[in-house]
Amino acid sequence: MWDFVAVISFLAFIIAIIGTVVTAIKRRAFWKKWLAAAGVALVLFIVGAVNAPPSDNIQPPQTQTVAEGQEESTDITSKSNNNPSEQSLSSEAAGNEKVAQQATSGQLKAHFLDVGQGDSILIQFPNGQTMLIDAGSSEVGGYVISYLKKQGINKINYLVATHPHADHIGGMAAVVQTLAVERVYMPRVSHTTKSFENLLETIKAKGLKINKAEAGVSIINQDGIKASFIAPCGSGYDGLNNYSAVVRIQYGSTALLLTGDAESVSEQEMIASGANLKADVLKVGHHGSKSSTTQAFLSSVSPKYAVISCGAGNSYGHPHQEILDRLKEAGVQTYRTDAQGTVIITSDGKTLTIKTLGSTNKTRAPDNNTKSSTDTKSNTTDTKSNTNTNSNNNKTVSSEPPAAEPPADSAYIGNKNTKKFHSPTCSTLPAEKNRVYFQSKDEAAAAGYVPCKRCDP
Repeated sequence: MWDFVAVISFLAFIIAIIGTVVTAIKRRAFWKKWLAAAGVALVLFIVGAVNAPPSDNIQPPQTQTVAEGQEESTDITSKSNNNPSEQSLSSEAAGNEKVAQQATSGQLKAHFLDVGQGDSILIQFPNGQTMLIDAGSSEVGGYVISYLKKQGINKINYLVATHPHADHIGGMAAVVQTLAVERVYMPRVSHTTKSFENLLETIKAKGLKINKAEAGVSIINQDGIKASFIAPCGSGYDGLNNYSAVVRIQYGSTALLLTGDAESVSEQEMIASGANLKADVLKVGHHGSKSSTTQAFLSSVSPKYAVISCGAGNSYGHPHQEILDRLKEAGVQTYRTDAQGTVIITSDGKTLTIKTLGSTNKTRAPDNNTKSSTDTKSNTTDTKSNTNTNSNNNKTVSSEPPAAEPPADSAYIGNKNTKKFHSPTCSTLPAEKNRVYFQSKDEAAAAGYVPCKRCDP
């Protein structure tokens, strides 16, 4: 302020002196007033000059010093970037790196339950929360509940129904009825099967709201844990499988990608979306069917481990050899629930530990018409043995003759007597001797078969 006063008063002093001189020469009477104004201006100039801050005179060198400091800092950053291991990440990768750098405490456990020809995945987060993704068919709903309770779980924080097929959501109604559920996620697609209707009715009866499961929706992002939906990316798909809710979970520097039954169409959309698909563990889509796990998708995920959830002796031939070969060629270590039982993967945020429980629930796929089972001990848990399975002390034999192996690609099962075709998980499947297999609905219709009203294939 005082420097401003000094400058103005100095200019006023000059003007007043000039006015005094001019009026004095012209012998005007008011030259004395100009002289008085000059005196006042001079006093103000002196006061302003005395009180002006002296630091103003060295301000430019200070500014230069700051600039030099900034330039030095930039040079250091540039030098560090010359090291390939320290180059900058993309925006999404940087976000994941931030999650990885957060302090991790405890363990994350992913249980890939052996539920036969179906899916059910339990996630136990290190903060004590839980997530259940699918619950197998209705036949195994009780088993899923029993398994959860053995882990000390009575509440599910996040319940995800990937899509309405019965081998994924058939057992979920029983889970919702029995356990406390906090949030439910489902894709925006409906179905007319009894299993799906039962689930919706149970959710409504419990007063729960259905949250949409679609790409971009975040489930959890805290304490070094990040879980979100990567798919579905669109709508209007021809089949239900591509509506599958795909979940990516990251804990520290480890990640899992859980794909439901997502097929090649959804896989391509996930790649095109630019989402981070990298994961240490891939839950192979559609039980290892060749309709999923394209080479491009597998390359994008680049997993170290893969888990295939399928039933022993299932009529689809899952997993298809083509997919097993592709995983092997990519150097992926593959685990199968039909061969190794429930698979448990534990992460401490940096490393993974994998354990298998043997034949935890080794039942044949629901589409095979076997009858009895016998409890035998296998590894660490009770095992339900298959029909025609030998143990040391007992032997269970089916009352029916051995079934012929159905075609690997069969998607529907027809009844020769009623001329109706069913989904493989229908509860009213005919005896093996009365079955005929179709690869598509069109093929079944062309043969004179009509859809079963119960399962609505």
